[in-house]
Amino acid sequence: MQTTALLRGVRLSEQKGRLVADQIRGLAVDKALNVLSFSPKKGAVIIRKLLESAIANAEHNDGADIDELKISSIYIDRGSSMKRVSPRAKGRGNRLVKPTCHISLTVSDFTKTL
Repeated sequence: MQTTALLRGVRLSEQKGRLVADQIRGLAVDKALNVLSFSPKKGAVIIRKLLESAIANAEHNDGADIDELKISSIYIDRGSSMKRVSPRAKGRGNRLVKPTCHISLTVSDFTKTL
């Protein structure tokens, strides 16, 4: 049994999100929550909330046992970028690019292989 949680348009660059995602890929959900709770990165807070949502989805929708769940896949894709202009001297302007990303997280049982 697999349960997926998606988060789209997060104000986080995909490179910084992947640093956190690589730490928890393949772990049991209780160990992953422990790692994320002690990580100082902004992406850890966002991915922790998404993981808690995926656990709640698995328990409520599929009737899964929380103790047997593990993170089977997590991947982070690039989203659209917000483009802004910052005024500079002599009438010029610099472009600011604020990246976003899409996060997809799948949890599954220990017993099944993917």
